[in-house]
Amino acid sequence: MSDGTRESWLARDRAALGLPGKLSFHPMVALGGEGSWLIEPGVRRVLDFSAGWGAASLGYAHPAVVDAVERGVRTMAGVGSLSLVSPPAVELAEALLDTRTDGIDRRVWFGHSGTDAADMALRLVTSGSRKGVISFKGSYHGGFGGGMAISGHAALSGAGSHADLVQLDYPRDASAAGAVLKELDRALAGDSVAALFFEPILSDGGLIVPPDGFLAGVAERCRRHGTLLVADEVKVGLGRTGKLYAHQWDGVRPDLIVLGKGLGGGLPISAVIAPAALMEALPSGAMLTTQGNPVTASAALAVVTTIRSDESIRRIERVGALLRRGLQEVTARSPLVREVRGRGLVLGIELGSSSTCSSADHARMVCYRAWELGLLFYYVGGENKVLELTPPLVLSEAEAERGVSLIGEALADVAAGRVDTAAAAAWSGW
Repeated sequence: MSDGTRESWLARDRAALGLPGKLSFHPMVALGGEGSWLIEPGVRRVLDFSAGWGAASLGYAHPAVVDAVERGVRTMAGVGSLSLVSPPAVELAEALLDTRTDGIDRRVWFGHSGTDAADMALRLVTSGSRKGVISFKGSYHGGFGGGMAISGHAALSGAGSHADLVQLDYPRDASAAGAVLKELDRALAGDSVAALFFEPILSDGGLIVPPDGFLAGVAERCRRHGTLLVADEVKVGLGRTGKLYAHQWDGVRPDLIVLGKGLGGGLPISAVIAPAALMEALPSGAMLTTQGNPVTASAALAVVTTIRSDESIRRIERVGALLRRGLQEVTARSPLVREVRGRGLVLGIELGSSSTCSSADHARMVCYRAWELGLLFYYVGGENKVLELTPPLVLSEAEAERGVSLIGEALADVAAGRVDTAAAAAWSGW
């Protein structure tokens, strides 16, 4: 697989895979990976500040994940937990249940992606008489099925919505939060809403961090009306913000938690943690032949165990703080940047307006130029103008400093008109 040029792999990719399901921000061809780095043809090493949209939570070829996968493949205890007891799935479920401290009896359901987990969560919460659902504009809960139906991301417009869906604005500041909470009061009146889905940080919607107290206010209102609270932690959960779960920053205790992406350390697995009474009352199960697959479950257990260690949390806090300070310093000199925001190792750089070029065009060119320089990340947001940084949680301080330097260089090159706009325009991402 190491043979071939970038151009030959790009041609083969187009001929064999085509466009459906593709988001192409640059002509990146990954032949391998190690730690926080991806390896391209010609043995070029690219520092990965995306970690596959956060899925490669421990980077590439992490020893704990490699060992777990090797053991899982050698023993291969069946193919999943659908119709037999699979110890790796049991142990992973126990580890996830051990992360909850509110005393509620819960169970775990396993899937293959955040999308199917969101779909399962939606089925669970609407299995009773209540069918209404509240989510937020700009939210991304999945690329098909029920998760897509309750999403509010611009890329999914026209895909069709859940029949009883209400969507609210996601606030950036305290003033906006107050207005949203008033809208929530009106939406909850009548007690017909089954659940409210939220991302603790609105990720693909633009890396928006809600003001302190907002999510606590949402939780209090949901409890008062008997509406279930569903935390979508697919991208920002499992240590990425410096706490095990991002909703913990506001002291929130959701009824259900949806996990995916980083749970498998790059392998396909997702989970829903839900009250036992709700899980066991579902009239028909969501049956997947390889749910709780022993290999992916073993990898996920290694990920959860590694991330839960005090050493890992301290690392995320330390490197995340260093990365944010560096970004604030380097972007303060850029006329293109409006704001740096985020928590831990999930950060967004919002670009501002320009009289000569749109912020979305700037985002595309910065992303492309950074790849040319040896740094990989993507951009998000309803207006496609927020550079999203979700590097592996094993990112070192030296790697963080290297990434900051390359981002500063890419911003400067775009501002000075030193980027091949035609080449960048061929890779439009969203």
